[in-house]
Amino acid sequence: MHRISKKAPGVLAAAVIAASLSPLAAAADPGEYFEREATYPVYQNHPEGAAAQTAAEISTVSADGNTLIYSDALSRSVGFLDISNPAAPKGLGLLGLHQLGSAEDEPTSVAAYGDYVFVVVNTSASYSDPSGRVDVVRIADRTLVHSFALPGQPDSIALSADGAYAGIAIENERDEDAGEGALPQAPAGSIAIMDLQGADPAGWKLREVPLTSGSRTEPIALPLLAAAGLDTPQDPEPEYVTINEKNQLAATLQENNGVVLVDLASGGITGAFSTGTVDLAGIDTEKDGVLDPSGELKGVPREPDAIGWIQDRYLATANEGDWKGGSRGFTIFDSATGDVVWDAGNSFEHLALSQGLFPEQRAGKKGVEPEGLAIAEFGGVDYGFIAAERGNFVAVYDLSEPSSPRYLQSLPTTNGPEGILPIPGRNLLAIASETDEGQVRSAVSLYSFGAAAPQFPQLSSDAADPVPFGALSGLSANPADASQLFAVSDNAYEPRIYTLGAGTPATVESSMAVTSASTELDLEGIAARAEGGFWAAHEGATGAENLLVRIDAAGAVQEEVALPALAGLGKHGLEGIAATGSGKQEEVVFAVQRELPGEDFVRLGKYLPSTGEFSWYGYRLDAAAEGAWNGLSEITALPDGSYAVIERDNQVGPNAKHKAIYQFRLPQAVAGEVPLVEKKLAADALPALQETNGWTQEKLEGLAVADGHLYMVTDNDAVDEATGETVFANLGAVEEVFELAGQAPSDTPGEEQGEDQGEELAAESTRNPSPQPSGESHDPSQVPDPTREAGQSQAPQAADPAQPEASEHLADTGANSFWLIPVGAVIALLGAAAALKTARARAK
Repeated sequence: MHRISKKAPGVLAAAVIAASLSPLAAAADPGEYFEREATYPVYQNHPEGAAAQTAAEISTVSADGNTLIYSDALSRSVGFLDISNPAAPKGLGLLGLHQLGSAEDEPTSVAAYGDYVFVVVNTSASYSDPSGRVDVVRIADRTLVHSFALPGQPDSIALSADGAYAGIAIENERDEDAGEGALPQAPAGSIAIMDLQGADPAGWKLREVPLTSGSRTEPIALPLLAAAGLDTPQDPEPEYVTINEKNQLAATLQENNGVVLVDLASGGITGAFSTGTVDLAGIDTEKDGVLDPSGELKGVPREPDAIGWIQDRYLATANEGDWKGGSRGFTIFDSATGDVVWDAGNSFEHLALSQGLFPEQRAGKKGVEPEGLAIAEFGGVDYGFIAAERGNFVAVYDLSEPSSPRYLQSLPTTNGPEGILPIPGRNLLAIASETDEGQVRSAVSLYSFGAAAPQFPQLSSDAADPVPFGALSGLSANPADASQLFAVSDNAYEPRIYTLGAGTPATVESSMAVTSASTELDLEGIAARAEGGFWAAHEGATGAENLLVRIDAAGAVQEEVALPALAGLGKHGLEGIAATGSGKQEEVVFAVQRELPGEDFVRLGKYLPSTGEFSWYGYRLDAAAEGAWNGLSEITALPDGSYAVIERDNQVGPNAKHKAIYQFRLPQAVAGEVPLVEKKLAADALPALQETNGWTQEKLEGLAVADGHLYMVTDNDAVDEATGETVFANLGAVEEVFELAGQAPSDTPGEEQGEDQGEELAAESTRNPSPQPSGESHDPSQVPDPTREAGQSQAPQAADPAQPEASEHLADTGANSFWLIPVGAVIALLGAAAALKTARARAK
């Protein structure tokens, strides 16, 4: 993640010696959490590669747990992955449906059964003429063994635990463009049952369980379904099926807001109930660019999608909603009565709000849209997994007590998680995300069970009383409190300043709106001032519209400073700001993201508020990979007076190559010229972005030094054509990441040798000067002193700069720590000798 200081190797060596010579420690008890092992974009399994349109919707796994099979409706195929090593899945290619039937066929689901996989296929010519089939394919050679014609358009499939039955939802889905998408639309749906008796698929039988009477063109509601209070029982449209160990099938009737129960042995309908409505409060219901969980909805139909059995009696539903509802959570019902045992209320949505995963652009519709759901036992405990299709996460619950689920963790995914596949025999969980959106590609993510702590979130607020956040585009230390940082959001939302606690995980403690600006702000950097309040960087649509913005402690804009000499700059303007000193010694240094036309460097600027004077400096970016561009996205002041910037490419996922932190010192300003800074690589941030094996984020946009440590944060793009995952990381002690003035150069083996970087950076470089118009100064208008009143965000107030505290960490003790190295080795050797003596005594 970053350069190891020269103090570390000896201490590490002592630890390694002790570990290698000591007796084996007892294995730790497995934890109850899941952690991500890999994210596999399924375009890598497609012959057209990245140019292909792909989707991983529903997945299943072979009997040995090593081959994952997924449906890909966009490429009209079924994909195969080798997951024998879950940390490195390998593509095994596609089976195109044109090889089984027609190139127009669409897979809707898959289910592995012994040596075979059932491929459920939609062959419908139209909504009014639905049809389908089930293909039985041998997994080993992907040959078609047998096909079964279905009585209509299928959706999901489930297998009984004893292998005797398969149940299939024949949805015959509605045409959303016909009659405003309203029901009824004939023909009605049904349930198909496959009797899997005998080893030869040719001998298996298929039965239909009608959910209506009457004819195909004029269906009539069954009395049992009508009495249950369904919306339009003459057009039930079953969506998702699940089977318990008693061979009872439950199917959601999503558009009808209900559930129907079928006995598989007899094919009889044994029950039906409405899933009812819910009143919601404390949710965001307006698409207005404001994360505001103060809205409410009354009488919302749940309209469940996925469903799963708990302990053979209870049923959990993911209440995605469809044309009339969606309660933004999940519910547990007693299947015997249809009564609600537990309902998530607003808590599922609050998870998204508190973890930076709320899709505000969907607030006016169905919010996070819980769609997928699975129930499975790991380590003797019933776990529930509920997928937020729009929030791009799966929430995990302990369902040991169905009337009181215990939230455990959230698993971040790529966009549109739908298929949830527990693989308890291998302590794995697979999540298929169906959406190619923006630069984020459809993927299969693999998670292992048994971690002692969750990987995610790295930054969150209290889910019981969330401080919603997202699109964090800048980071700053709080000069008045070493344990706090400030962050700012860009124009994906209304501009807000957030107060963060730098713990593990880091916490969003409060936020406040930025007010009184003369324009709609797009804040791309923040710096807390020593004398209170903030400087922020506003990125304008053109160079002339970029502004330095001074904000008081209550969030009110006090001053807007236009920048000279940025004519011709397009949308890639200000991207970071730093402030040092106070009073007449205050300096504001800022970074522009991309080059001005005709210049081969990016501009850094310095502004002196006391005089209105500007100075310019040049920064040369590394050459970008083909098809990408590099730019600056943050600047922060370091303790020795030098500066650090984030230099990054505009790539995500497997294409992300350049996310780096460079250090430099500003050279002497030269009138009429733009002297170039001399940069030096301090840290590669890419490993920190890849550490949890997710979709590598593009926008590393926040960097700050607080309490002697270097912190970074990503902009999650407001969960809009982005995964929404916020990465917040502590990159280590600042003196271990950077070589500061007065610090001895590293002599760690493998480290770059050379002159002290403090002296190197202190050298005032004026090499390769570029022409610069003279007379670049700005006289700011006179404004009152910043307000000192404390804001909601606990902004820094006027005070003496906080004094650094002595670190208690071993790595910070300097040369005095070297005596620990031989002592550690001696202790390790003594421990090893004692262990050997004990072992020999037992052998005798």
